[in-house]
Amino acid sequence: MTTSSARTRLERIVNFIQLSIRGGEQDFTQGNITRAVFLLAIPMILEMMMESVFAVVDIFFVGKLGNAAVATVGLVESVSTLIYSVAVGLSMAATAIVARRIGEKDPDAAARSGAQSILVASVISLLVSVAGICRAGDILRMMGAGSAIIQEGTPYARVLFGGNLVIMLLFLINGIFRGAGNAAIAMKSLWLANLLNIILCPMLINGWGPFPQLGLTGAAIATTIGRGTGVLYQCWHLARGKGQLRMKKQYFLPDGALIKSVISIAYTGTLQFLIGSASWILLARLVAGSGEAVLAGYQVSLRILMFFLLPAWGLSNAAATLVGQNLGAQQPKRAEQSVWKAAIINGVFMLLVTAFFRTCGPAIVRFINKDIQAEATAIHALSIVSMGYLFYGVGMVLISALNGAGDTRTPTIINIVGFWLVQIPLAFTLSQHTSLGATGVFIAIPAAESLITVLALVFFMRGKWKLVKV
Repeated sequence: MTTSSARTRLERIVNFIQLSIRGGEQDFTQGNITRAVFLLAIPMILEMMMESVFAVVDIFFVGKLGNAAVATVGLVESVSTLIYSVAVGLSMAATAIVARRIGEKDPDAAARSGAQSILVASVISLLVSVAGICRAGDILRMMGAGSAIIQEGTPYARVLFGGNLVIMLLFLINGIFRGAGNAAIAMKSLWLANLLNIILCPMLINGWGPFPQLGLTGAAIATTIGRGTGVLYQCWHLARGKGQLRMKKQYFLPDGALIKSVISIAYTGTLQFLIGSASWILLARLVAGSGEAVLAGYQVSLRILMFFLLPAWGLSNAAATLVGQNLGAQQPKRAEQSVWKAAIINGVFMLLVTAFFRTCGPAIVRFINKDIQAEATAIHALSIVSMGYLFYGVGMVLISALNGAGDTRTPTIINIVGFWLVQIPLAFTLSQHTSLGATGVFIAIPAAESLITVLALVFFMRGKWKLVKV
């Protein structure tokens, strides 16, 4: 390859990346499929990478407060995954319905569906806020927290639970934009939210500049402010009415038929993630029995694992949008081809990540956490859980494709089998009835995730998802 041709190729790649980041709704029901996958995937991957950076940076600053603070964050986030499950379920429904309407060339119906989704999320969030603020300490106690963690973690939990609306809407509205094919807006809103959080987190924890020293509670306040700003940015774009999504005030008036349609997809989508979330909560509870330092090390390893899993999740979200829009355009074959393309790309990426962990994993753990016992646990957990990364990558795409088609019931069944019938019993047996202890929990994670991928592959190849109506 000549220097001139190499330069031209590089310029094309740069221009393509700039196009994907610049954003704007595009028609993904025609043209080159690989190009469509990457146009959607690049901003979605960058979006999830910022979420990954936030998770690692957050635990880095909280880690300076000691193992009790790290353990507190881990327990609160285990419970917060219940909120995330509702948010993701609603986001999943919004993506599927909006993408289908966009594929059918009916943007007004897409905007109306998105507005009704926001209405449902707001009502649910209010109920969660009241329960979370009033019962924060009891929730931590139920998770097995000691008196020190309950005392330090209750204010932290109250802020996060009380401000759950910003988490709910950030996920949901990004799902609306992704369904419309404008992944760049979703990316920018999350970047804004998390960049602000990264700046505020150390300032509020340590009392830098004009801010008081709030310790662990400062981390929760920083998160709420950052994500709340991201939601304001989203709402600003929805109010501007540019592109295909033009939301009008009357779209927010309760529409029984649309609300029923949203809930019919969202409730199984929410249940799907609640099943997984409940499993992760129980895993954290099992690990907590091995001591505070072990639990802290486990939480550090999960943050590192998520740093690389979230970009893969971003690429799987691209598959959901492509499936929804192409089914709406009556092109099921193109929808299926898009999924296979995304699965191959994600699988290759996760293989590279696995190799990276084998060489650099211990160094990353030591950078984040200086406690020797927690460090040893984190390195050990990282080496075991990352063995299933190839399965995670492919499985994410297949599950997202089914959800993007509006078939949230099938992944829910798959999760029941993988998490409740395999992961939890296996983790309990290995950790409580053998000498493995917490290692048994680590082994159960890749075992269950690999089974989930195999089941998702079987159901996807049957093709019934192509017939789902939303």
